[in-house]
Amino acid sequence: MKAIKGSLLTCDPAVKQLILAINERVRFVIQDLDETHLLISTDKVEWMRIELDSELEKNTWSIDA
Repeated sequence: MKAIKGSLLTCDPAVKQLILAINERVRFVIQDLDETHLLISTDKVEWMRIELDSELEKNTWSIDA
């Protein structure tokens, strides 16, 4: 077995599903560990945060006054 460098990500199940959807476009998840933990490529952490923020922004509704 070969060692793989990764970062442990803890999140709620809803955010995990968004991350897994992003992972369908660009593979960065190494292992889906359980309902709140993922092991992701360390070199993709910052990129994944930016993509996740973008997805969450799309799902945010606001009232413009």
